[in-house]
Amino acid sequence: MYKTTEITSAEIASDNPVHQRLLFPYVEAASMVSGQVLEIGCGWGRGLQLLTQAASHYTGIDKNNDLIAALRQEYPQATFMAANIPPLTDLADNTFDYIVTFQVIEHIENDDLFVREAHRVLKPGGKLLLTTVNRKFSLTRNPWHVREYYADELKNLMGTYFRTVDTRGIHGNDKVMTYYEQNKESVRKLTRFDIFNLQYRLPRRLLQVPYDLMNRLNRNRLLQQDGLAAEIRHTDYLVSNDPAGSLDFFYVATK
Repeated sequence: MYKTTEITSAEIASDNPVHQRLLFPYVEAASMVSGQVLEIGCGWGRGLQLLTQAASHYTGIDKNNDLIAALRQEYPQATFMAANIPPLTDLADNTFDYIVTFQVIEHIENDDLFVREAHRVLKPGGKLLLTTVNRKFSLTRNPWHVREYYADELKNLMGTYFRTVDTRGIHGNDKVMTYYEQNKESVRKLTRFDIFNLQYRLPRRLLQVPYDLMNRLNRNRLLQQDGLAAEIRHTDYLVSNDPAGSLDFFYVATK
């Protein structure tokens, strides 16, 4: 299940700060969604228990066939589809009350089609809840990401199709930001040897394996440093009204 550090684990101790950061928007979403809910990029089901309880019916899409098969067994009351997206093939126009897609759009080649398709399958008045990393806070190139955004870039893309876009962010308290600064310094020490700036010059696929190895090494080192990584909880994250100054963007777009 956890073949790369990009699929952050809830069980690996050194992944905890990132897992809690990714769990936080699901807690927020569970208090917002209802009716027919679609999750694009459900992964191994980090927020499934929360979303299935809030929705009258939940539909999850992911490209990983093994994960989808496992989720069908675990959540028989929900609908799961294995598909490469976009487009959202086999989903009708005006079907869903809410779409949840967290930390997915940065992996999508055609992000315009991704947003357009989300708009298509939402009912009039339906809402798209979307998070992604803030490029401003990235510590190095992530070769699993096709692109990363600045705040206005993503807002403008979503605004092309959606009537309104409520721009929010996800940020951390002092505990989280202390860990962030520790991580930043640790990454700096690792990347100082990249004197030819190869992380930005080489193709993404060539960098994915070394990136994962170094990322796991770095997370383990931070965990052993002072134990802070193990102490962080989703309650140490918060919704911010300053997306440009936040670790992640959290946008709510209305059709």
